[in-house]
Amino acid sequence: MVLGNLLILVSYFGFHWVLRENTYAAAAIQVEEGQKVISTGPYAIVRHPMYSAALIMSVGIVLALGSWVGLLSLVPGILVVVWRLLDEEKLLHKDLPGYTEYMAKVRWRLIPGIF
Repeated sequence: MVLGNLLILVSYFGFHWVLRENTYAAAAIQVEEGQKVISTGPYAIVRHPMYSAALIMSVGIVLALGSWVGLLSLVPGILVVVWRLLDEEKLLHKDLPGYTEYMAKVRWRLIPGIF
């Protein structure tokens, strides 16, 4: 349970870092007028740090609750996040100038060295 609570705390720091670095972060996938590619802070490590923080939080919640059933929910949850970020990347690649170059520079989407 302690590890789970620590992961939740880490995820909150991740959310704060992302929102401080990227004022365009929003729930809706869209490109706003004048939006620029953010490639600093957590965006220099992974392309979707908000989703990374959400996954850390999800794992933390399951561990903090000690829920074996909750572990089963992680797999579909991860699949939904991956589907959404791939959809988001298509839009950003098409509509956000400089995103293609950013994708070449920052290789990892969620987890450095893995995906």
